[in-house]
Amino acid sequence: MSGCTLCPRNCGADRVKSKGYCGESTAVRVARAALHFWEEPCISGVSGSGTVFFTGCSLKCVFCQNYALSDAGTGWTVSAQKLADIFLALQDKGASNINLVTPSHFVPQIAEALEKAKGQGLLLPVVYNTGSYENVSTVKMMEGLADIYLPDLKFYSPDLSARYANAPDYFEKASEAIAEMVRQTGPAVFAEESILTEDGEEIRLMKKGTVVRHMVLPGCTKDSKQILEYLYRTYGDGIYISIMNQYTPMLSTGQLEGFPELERPVTSREYSRVVGFALKLGIENAFIQEGGTDKDSFIPSFNGDGVL
Repeated sequence: MSGCTLCPRNCGADRVKSKGYCGESTAVRVARAALHFWEEPCISGVSGSGTVFFTGCSLKCVFCQNYALSDAGTGWTVSAQKLADIFLALQDKGASNINLVTPSHFVPQIAEALEKAKGQGLLLPVVYNTGSYENVSTVKMMEGLADIYLPDLKFYSPDLSARYANAPDYFEKASEAIAEMVRQTGPAVFAEESILTEDGEEIRLMKKGTVVRHMVLPGCTKDSKQILEYLYRTYGDGIYISIMNQYTPMLSTGQLEGFPELERPVTSREYSRVVGFALKLGIENAFIQEGGTDKDSFIPSFNGDGVL
């Protein structure tokens, strides 16, 4: 990591001595490690996903809902053994899996911690939860360690990704990374036995596979449709697609100054158009969200829970 090329920024930073574009050195920092109940049903289950939120980000979208991590730098330093202990503690709490949130800029250290944890009794599936702006070589470091990939595919248009994430090559790099993720996991594998939610719904936990997330942005339904068409044309029913309406304008952070088009939630009409298009394409392996998700109450507190 003395000339970092983990993400397509290829900033070449000597992260042993300084920080990269992601805002982080080689010291792994974590802001929260706790059971999380608001992922897709096959990920959260009923006992919750064991989410580990890492500090820093190589993408830094202007609308980021985890601004406290991606830009504000909230987090506490952990060693490889401490990170392994965190994984094992989440397993002891009954987590459905270990969910690594925004991990790409710490992949070498995470791989070391996972090896340690697996040697000490970690048996849960590992979820790699990413914005997908990473090099294929980085994803390959997780082969044999990650069981489930949970990547975003945020933008199709290079104009949008340049405006909102300073990454005109986002779709090119993210689609290459996702292709590697799908190669590693193959078709989805679920637990043989289903479990019952409090509402009496039967769900089965995913044990292996890829779920590609796409969050609809206000005024960007054309881009959303292009992403869905690409995913279905490329993978068919070989992956699951999660179509999200939870975009929340983070007005208090000031990051949306100069982006007035993003200062509102997605309308129900916009979201319905995107879901309707997915149905018209023939997409069946998909998750959709009902109303009421565009609230900052769904964003967890990054207070060191499970870390300190």
